[in-house]
Amino acid sequence: MKTIREPQNARLDFRVKQEQKALIARAANVEGRTVTDFAVAALIKAAHETIERSALTTLSMQDAETFLGVLDSDSAPNAALRAAAQRYTTRRV
Repeated sequence: MKTIREPQNARLDFRVKQEQKALIARAANVEGRTVTDFAVAALIKAAHETIERSALTTLSMQDAETFLGVLDSDSAPNAALRAAAQRYTTRRV
């Protein structure tokens, strides 16, 4: 089965040092790819990783212990939490 390729009409133009270009070309050659294919794949991977990292929340050990302690506590929800839960419930319906 033949794969139909979408036309690639968006461009990225940037300059690199000769040593950087040589390193990129060497790595592309190791993988049997063109410099363009190698560079695009590396940029896409880096973009996904950056976006994923920005979506994660990292807690310090102390913050994590505090958070888990609150989850484990038997305390009743306060007025602000009840109001937030009510707002959430009414928006979801």
